[in-house]
Amino acid sequence: MKKTWMLSGAVLLTLAACTNENNNDTVEIQDQSDNNNMAEENNEMNEEEDVENLEENNEDEDDQNGMDHDGNDNAGAGGNNDREAFEEEHAALPEEEREEASENLLTRNTKNITRIDQDNLTDVSIETSQTIWPATHEHNQPGTVILADPNEWQQALSVLTLVHHPNDGPLLLAEDGLNDDLVAEIERLAPLGNDDGVEVLSAMELTDEEEDMLADFEVDTLIEEEPAAFAAEADSLFADTIGSYPEAVLIGSSNDDHRLHSSVAGSWISHMDEPLLYVDDEVPDATIDALEARDGDVEMYVLGGENIISEEVEETLSSYGNVERIDEEDPVELSIAFASYEHDGFGWDINDPGHGFVFASTENPDLVLAGAPFAHLGKHAPLLWMEDGEAEQAHADYLAQIKPSFEEAPMEGPYNHSYLLGTEENISFQTQGVLDQLMEIQSVTGDDHGDHGEDHDDHGGDNHEEEDNQMNHDNDENHDMDHDNTMNNHNNNDMPHNDNDNMPHNNNDMPHNDNDDMPHNNNDMPHDDNDDMPHNNNNMPHDDNDDMPHSNNNNNGSS
Repeated sequence: MKKTWMLSGAVLLTLAACTNENNNDTVEIQDQSDNNNMAEENNEMNEEEDVENLEENNEDEDDQNGMDHDGNDNAGAGGNNDREAFEEEHAALPEEEREEASENLLTRNTKNITRIDQDNLTDVSIETSQTIWPATHEHNQPGTVILADPNEWQQALSVLTLVHHPNDGPLLLAEDGLNDDLVAEIERLAPLGNDDGVEVLSAMELTDEEEDMLADFEVDTLIEEEPAAFAAEADSLFADTIGSYPEAVLIGSSNDDHRLHSSVAGSWISHMDEPLLYVDDEVPDATIDALEARDGDVEMYVLGGENIISEEVEETLSSYGNVERIDEEDPVELSIAFASYEHDGFGWDINDPGHGFVFASTENPDLVLAGAPFAHLGKHAPLLWMEDGEAEQAHADYLAQIKPSFEEAPMEGPYNHSYLLGTEENISFQTQGVLDQLMEIQSVTGDDHGDHGEDHDDHGGDNHEEEDNQMNHDNDENHDMDHDNTMNNHNNNDMPHNDNDNMPHNNNDMPHNDNDDMPHNNNDMPHDDNDDMPHNNNNMPHDDNDDMPHSNNNNNGSS
């Protein structure tokens, strides 16, 4: 319709121009000049109005974004008030758990928890190996596979420092000696060898039969009966591999009663260069030798309170460098404290969302030996102990602190994901469900589906959404109106006319006089939906109840 109208006007104007050719040449030139000048002025006015409208709407959006649903200025995931309330709300453990939830399960994995669902220690280590090292091609094959006897937990724990690069391999636990399943896993992995070509490193003595089972691989052994001597030898072997001794070390107790405290180190030494060295009631000679190898400038991190490692031992250690104590007596509290700990670049420093953990029951400490390599690749997950496999308030408080939250939509991330070691006999499916929810990403304001979810009137989400939509609608209409005015100006500039002709103009019969030949920016004129005149804003949707004025559409022209 618009094109037909403009074409008809053009034809009529052409005819008129032919009739009045001699009389109108001078007038046309003057009119065109006046029209061009007025068009430029109108365009400048429209641009100024656009800028003013945009600034006003931006200010409205800023005000909207700065307000939370309660009318406070601290909104979204970054608002302190909202975040504190969010953490307090989600730190509450459920009062009841449904026992029926664990019936007829086809999987024991949940959205935020991967369970290593094995009841045999060797199988736990094999499944962990298969999860971390698919070995589908060279880039995810290990360098060196490590074998250890879990009955010698101090050796199996301290050898984890060799899981790190360049060995880059799993710890397989031979609970009852080397068997066919372990050999089959080594064959599946097809280790590439470390810098020295070692494909299998055994931290336990191998029988002649076991050596024959590994005949196809390049095998090395690391054997020391005394725990401190073994740990020092593992430290030395790693230093030879990387070319120097790491400046920092962890200090743990080799006492069986303090195994849970020392085991917290397993994840870190699998992840980073620092080794674990042992003390007991005193500092063993092997540990002193390892410290002296660092030229008396060692950063030492002691795991546990003074009931675990005495003040006298700490004083002896201080002769070789600086001592920092992660001072917790309870194993659960120590694991949480170490996961959040940072000092001069050392420590996990997990105090915000976007991380993973390894959950294990204090009743099954052997499992953490197999699960420690989860800190080496993938989620780089430290250990969190669970007393008898139960979630405590300490877990809830910590996980609420690092619980992911979003402002607009859950796709923003980041996400938490963790691993759980053992069967439901170790940690129940109900406890797993509690942990899973504690790590779930949720809206900081309570609207867990963001903009694509259901209505949440109690949080005022609808009101804010309607206001935002109205502002966007107003912006669109203002933009379209200014666009129409600009089009009118361009159309008038292109069409010659004089003050005496009776021809319709391309601005829909816009009135003008001799002193103002240009169409006006009549944004304030109401629009009548029943008129028969074509409109320049044909592409702008409106309804009969639209209160927005339209430009230059319904005025009678006269000359």
